[in-house]
Amino acid sequence: MTDAAMIWNLLAALIIGLGYLAAFVFVGGLLLRIALYIKTPVPLKIVQTPGPKSAPGVLARIAGDVLIFPNLFQADKLLWLGAWIFHACLFLILVRHTRYFLYPVPELVIDWQTISVYAGFFFPIPALYLFWRRLASSRVLYISGLPDYITLILLTAIASTGMLVHYFARVYLVDVKAFTLGLVTFAPVPPPQHPIFIAHFLLVCALLIWFPFSKLMHAGGIFFSPTRNQIDNVLYPRYVNKWNEEVRVD
Repeated sequence: MTDAAMIWNLLAALIIGLGYLAAFVFVGGLLLRIALYIKTPVPLKIVQTPGPKSAPGVLARIAGDVLIFPNLFQADKLLWLGAWIFHACLFLILVRHTRYFLYPVPELVIDWQTISVYAGFFFPIPALYLFWRRLASSRVLYISGLPDYITLILLTAIASTGMLVHYFARVYLVDVKAFTLGLVTFAPVPPPQHPIFIAHFLLVCALLIWFPFSKLMHAGGIFFSPTRNQIDNVLYPRYVNKWNEEVRVD
């Protein structure tokens, strides 16, 4: 075996190991954060009014928050448009990428191929708009921190490298699918020897590791928000803090 082959085998092993590490951190981090959400006490009714009066109403409110962002629409319509397009494109891109991890590929994924391709082309525009808005608005700039920029930069870099390997510096699709299916079935094979694809994959790994510890957790946290997931019941009994008892002095 030549030195170049040995170096490549070592690099491939590191890339595969990083992929599994990223998946472990992502899943473990999600479960940990969800466990913390569940364990957090919510003794008071703090539902945002006007609130739903029934459990189906709560489900409808959360579905609306997830799908159409009504509160953001009322607050800032231009921001709502950029954020909604950003999330819609991201969803379509994720649906399209399931074809690399499933065999056979579901019909739904095949049917959505065309619109998903356009979503990939269009995705950097709302991402750059959201990045620009953080810099252009003094109020948003004041409350923005480094993690906010890291998330947008990672997503934009992932989208850009993905478009490069698919349309310009093309990577062989059969090798990509063999690599991804190998990871999923725990029978890993070396990744394609394509530097931009490797960069794309490493950026995805970085995002997976970053996800559970960033504001991206709003994707799951919204389901545990007490202002959104509670029934507006005015007859709810008054909460009494058991630790706040009157101390008697004899």
